[in-house]
Amino acid sequence: MLLNPDDFEQARQARDPHFDGRVFIGVVTTGIYCRPVCPVRLPRKENIRLYSTAAAAAEAGFRPCLRCRPESSPGTPAWMGTSHTVSRALQLIARGALDEGSVDELAVRLGIGARQLTRLFDQHLGVAPAAVATTQRLHLAKKLIDETRMPMSEVCFAAGFSSVRRFNAVFQQVYGRTPISLRRQEKSSDAVSQEVPHGIQIRLSYRPPFDWRAMLSYLATRAIPGVEHVTADTYSRTIMLNGEAGELSVQFSAASHTLLLTIHIGQTRALQQIVERVRVMFDLKAVSSDIENFLGADPHLGPIIAAHPGIRVPVAWDGFEVAVRAIIGQQVSVKGATTLVSRLAQAHGAAYAGQGNQALTRIFPTAAALVDTSLSGLGITTRRIAAIRELACAVCAGELRFDGNMDTPAFVERIVQIPGIGPWTAQYIALRALNDPDAFPHADLILLRVAALPDETLTPAQLLQRAEKWRPWRAYVVMLLWRHYAVG
Repeated sequence: MLLNPDDFEQARQARDPHFDGRVFIGVVTTGIYCRPVCPVRLPRKENIRLYSTAAAAAEAGFRPCLRCRPESSPGTPAWMGTSHTVSRALQLIARGALDEGSVDELAVRLGIGARQLTRLFDQHLGVAPAAVATTQRLHLAKKLIDETRMPMSEVCFAAGFSSVRRFNAVFQQVYGRTPISLRRQEKSSDAVSQEVPHGIQIRLSYRPPFDWRAMLSYLATRAIPGVEHVTADTYSRTIMLNGEAGELSVQFSAASHTLLLTIHIGQTRALQQIVERVRVMFDLKAVSSDIENFLGADPHLGPIIAAHPGIRVPVAWDGFEVAVRAIIGQQVSVKGATTLVSRLAQAHGAAYAGQGNQALTRIFPTAAALVDTSLSGLGITTRRIAAIRELACAVCAGELRFDGNMDTPAFVERIVQIPGIGPWTAQYIALRALNDPDAFPHADLILLRVAALPDETLTPAQLLQRAEKWRPWRAYVVMLLWRHYAVG
């Protein structure tokens, strides 16, 4: 979508990182599009065109800047400034929906026609779905060229291109040179210098503020031994993708506003999916300043936000895993739930030989593995065992999905039909598994306590009513209030 330059001139002049990834600047005189933080001399206002997405700038005929590297921008949450349908479509495209599928198939998954989907994309983004997918592939390929030593054929397929010929043609058209010449000629300041045996490393950006220490603290108290491992600045875990086991690790850097992602997995074709899921896991696309300005208008939340800037929502790698944990954790302490989930993973998860982190020894069991498996003897109550088994059956039958195909209302409506899963558990799972920024477990006892004014006792209904003014960012309020309570 073409934007009005007058609305962003001050930010452009200041090279404001707040707008990085949300605005792209096409320079008419050079035919190049840049990030707002690009260090080159600022072009004259009359010589620029502003776009809300990199795909829209590319569609208008501009080439990506080799200096500021638009592929390294933090990106923008799919739900910001778009319709609900477009938001879901963007999330599915980011997960590779158009790498092997068609726009028609994507539209079917969204419950609309292909023409309607294309019209919505044109209305909200100014670009077609296929162009978004092409730009996504191009940006990942450029990062892999700059930051790794992967062979070009692997880069091609890892980025989602269907053939080497198409890969080379797109690069020649967009950059005016071949992929191999880009690797030879460009020396990126973001390049990862160290070599990782059998692993792939790339850097992912985020916009400050980001209290990643708070996020790692939250994850550390819930980490499943053998499946996850958390230190002061890293998070590691095992993963299972398309039947192949692997592991990933992220290390945060406050100085560069990036995290270093290390991936150990054989199938590099899944790289785009892994990278996108990591971005979602750590909420890297969030615009914290906008969210906090909005929520800070509440007199009660304002001081809490000031004390804890940069709160993000941690989304689980595996939705089924976090759903099982939520069931086990009902009316049990966090530590007690971790112990029980660890027993389940050790008893029924596949063994894993760590490639990068020797603390990783187990793959969390899949839904299929728990459908007919006895969970007795682990300390889990009979009622919760029954709920886990019914959850696994629903996932295997496709009635519950964590891949973006179900929105929160439909997901909650279905999952609460499982005996033993109530609204609180359903909303907590939506918060941690569906990437819903508005999920809100309003019956949570800590929320009821911390959200209350002095000498006030809130009921769940009263809290739900009060939270109306926090929409669509209620999940951030949840994490904020939990953090505030945890640190006293």
